[in-house]
Amino acid sequence: MFDTFIVNPMINALLVLYDLLFNNYLLAIAVFTILIRAITLPLNLRQQRSMQRTQEMQPQIQAIQKKYKDNPQRLQEEFQKIGYNPMESLTGCLPLLIQMPILFGLYRAIIVTLGSTPQAMFELTQRTYSFINLTPLLPINNFFLWLNLGQPDPYYVLPVLVFGTMYLQQKLLTPQTPPSKDGKEDPTQAMSKSMQTTMPLMFGFFSLSFPSGLSIYFVLSNLIGIAQGYYMRRVTAKEKEEAAAQKKGRKGKQEIVLDEPAASSADVAVAQASDAEITAVSSNPPAPSSTKQKSKRKRRSKKN
Repeated sequence: MFDTFIVNPMINALLVLYDLLFNNYLLAIAVFTILIRAITLPLNLRQQRSMQRTQEMQPQIQAIQKKYKDNPQRLQEEFQKIGYNPMESLTGCLPLLIQMPILFGLYRAIIVTLGSTPQAMFELTQRTYSFINLTPLLPINNFFLWLNLGQPDPYYVLPVLVFGTMYLQQKLLTPQTPPSKDGKEDPTQAMSKSMQTTMPLMFGFFSLSFPSGLSIYFVLSNLIGIAQGYYMRRVTAKEKEEAAAQKKGRKGKQEIVLDEPAASSADVAVAQASDAEITAVSSNPPAPSSTKQKSKRKRRSKKN
């Protein structure tokens, strides 16, 4: 079952790419790596966004866990309110689980296609699909620089590159977490930091015995992962800046709205004061001027 659905398709895909790419097995592995990463890209992006969102909600998650640790039902209800699903944390393992069959299948495919013994040649003919003509492809050129792509790197350059590129990829793909208020490190964060070093060390050690072709697949895949992590960090930073700008704009609008009632009440007070003055003037007309009084006195004296 594994050979039928995993190994044999990989063998034939490598043979087709080898034929199309001028009988260059290294280019065939490179293009094969790009195709695999392109197929798994949506899942990787979704998993990375989920991890980023979970890390941002860690303060709320920890507060809810501490408050409702003895009430599982209320705990789940509060998680639903903030949009957190504990099962999403398990999706972080999905890319690795998908990669494992690919790694085992590619390991077997490289061994079969680059085998030089008569038994290996016979096995290759049995696994090749009918539409592929093996005659012009054999023997497959399995050398690149000092490397025999079917054998481990004798100078350990590729294992070091596997470790370095995977470490950088893990560092970029793992979301940054703010320090906790109480100074204690969260167990999940501690495990993530540990995995950043443990996984690269493990795969670097495995690469000591892997065929060089498989180690090249690791290095190229990690380089693509590094580019993906850098891109996601830039996108995330831009989204945070836009969210902060929108929040600031809404806050400014609220302040303007809050200032409007105060201004209108002041205007009302001024209007009321003006009305009061007008009423006072109309009810108490001003006294006649001294000139008018003098003219009235002159008229009276003439009459007399």
